[in-house]
Amino acid sequence: MRFCISVLSVLMLLVGCKENRQDVRLSEGQWLVELEVMDNQVLPFNLKVNKNTDGGYSMQVFNAEEVIDIDEIEIKGDSIMMQTPVFEGYLAGTFTENTIEGQFVKESLERIVPFKAVYGIEERFKTISENLNKNISGIWETYFSPNLEEEYVGKGIFLQENDKVTGTFRTTTGDYRFLEGVVDGDSLKLSAFDGAHAFLFNAKITDSTMNGVFYSGNHFKEPFIATRNDGFELPDPDSLTFLNEGYDKLAFTFPDTEGKMISLSDEKYKDKTVIVQLLGTWCPNCLDETKFLVDYLKDNSGIEVIGLAFESAKTKEIAIKGIKRLKDRVGVTYPILLAQYGTYDKQKAQEKLPMLNHVLSYPTTIFIDKKGKVRKIHTGFNGPATGDKYEEFKTDFNQLITKLQNE
Repeated sequence: MRFCISVLSVLMLLVGCKENRQDVRLSEGQWLVELEVMDNQVLPFNLKVNKNTDGGYSMQVFNAEEVIDIDEIEIKGDSIMMQTPVFEGYLAGTFTENTIEGQFVKESLERIVPFKAVYGIEERFKTISENLNKNISGIWETYFSPNLEEEYVGKGIFLQENDKVTGTFRTTTGDYRFLEGVVDGDSLKLSAFDGAHAFLFNAKITDSTMNGVFYSGNHFKEPFIATRNDGFELPDPDSLTFLNEGYDKLAFTFPDTEGKMISLSDEKYKDKTVIVQLLGTWCPNCLDETKFLVDYLKDNSGIEVIGLAFESAKTKEIAIKGIKRLKDRVGVTYPILLAQYGTYDKQKAQEKLPMLNHVLSYPTTIFIDKKGKVRKIHTGFNGPATGDKYEEFKTDFNQLITKLQNE
């Protein structure tokens, strides 16, 4: 009930403004947005406001090399709502010429994060120290929630120029997006915001160690430790998910967005190389992979792709709306079926596909040959933020598809 009331109060900003001040205009140019996370920490990201020729606005969110365009913006009086592309998350609040105050909302997960935005600030993080004798460029062997039952491994990949840092943490299930931040004396600060996730990493550093805390919005945090290790590599993503004994094929029947039941046994997929993508419309790594597949299909014919969506949306109607939004915004031409809604719980997802030993990650990509046999299962996705690893993935993908097509 508390969440419903909070969401209602956010939405009422758009219909019940304090004042009907149509003359209030947002300043064009660079803004700094700060989300209030846990432990009195703030998660900053850079935003650019542009005035359109029609009098409306467009915006851009910056995370290192990533640029996210926001073109769904609604203003009524001194209230504003900014819908992030593809994902359900939105920013809503009240504004003056040089400030915005409000909340970042993800309704399906019942999460609300307060924020404040200020015009004219370009620095993502303020730095205090003039001591620049630390440089974290390189590879870092990382453990999240170390020595706890939920411990998992990651690989930090960073480039530092002066005090500015870019890079990401890879894990066995994907990457932590385009991180951007600074080294400030013996402190490392990194953040990313993409409309689905809000990530903040704070750490104390030496030349060879990191000891810090990872925050996700204002609902989760965990410790992490890292050591410099240029030879470190994560487990092979092609070895983590596999078919249970006695299976050599995948089988499912799920509805598409129009309610039509789609199955791998349909005539359309007979004698075809097929890629099955386990995804969620809430998942940035899945979005990275979806964009890759869409681009690949533009230049390559004769293969089929089927997406299986596991959605957090509370109703079937909202889940289907999310799938349609993803397809429309990214230009997806292949069917995305609704495999599950109400939760993206991986154990329940595995129950939908009992031939798999587990569903460890969204996305998971299953490669099927022309005889219908599963030839490879790839866990997670190394997106553009991972640099060389992304290029390596594309090379391996092309080689495998070429091989399957020539058989």
